[in-house]
Amino acid sequence: METTRQLTIDCADPETLVAFWCEALGYVPEPPPDGHATWRAYGTDRGVPEADLAGMTDRPESIVDPTGKGPRVWFQQVPEPKGTKNRLHVDLKVGGGRDVPAAVRRERVTAAVARLTRAGATLVRLTDEPDPDHYAALLRDPEGNEFCVV
Repeated sequence: METTRQLTIDCADPETLVAFWCEALGYVPEPPPDGHATWRAYGTDRGVPEADLAGMTDRPESIVDPTGKGPRVWFQQVPEPKGTKNRLHVDLKVGGGRDVPAAVRRERVTAAVARLTRAGATLVRLTDEPDPDHYAALLRDPEGNEFCVV
């Protein structure tokens, strides 16, 4: 049996996080299944009860890797706000690893941080440790979910 992967992120505003994480990951909004104009239409055709469709919009709530390699990410709207630090977070590895010169890794991380803050992230802190030559940034997405750029 094949196991597929999906990361589910609880949130208040799926539309905002779909746009942000598409930019961060290079993903695209997931289109509704073939033959359906919207996800709501798909749910209706599948017999999802009206009560469950009530909060569903016609806007995408999930994103996918256009190459098909990464997991699907679903932004599940929930009523309660984020309360504490994440117990799981995403690392965006843009630097290229230890085989890449430190100055190049620093440049790549700095460029990614600038791009993501323009897209709505908030920089929390930079980590710059000459030994073991580690440069990274901790950020928060528009709803406060922590992630790192390394």
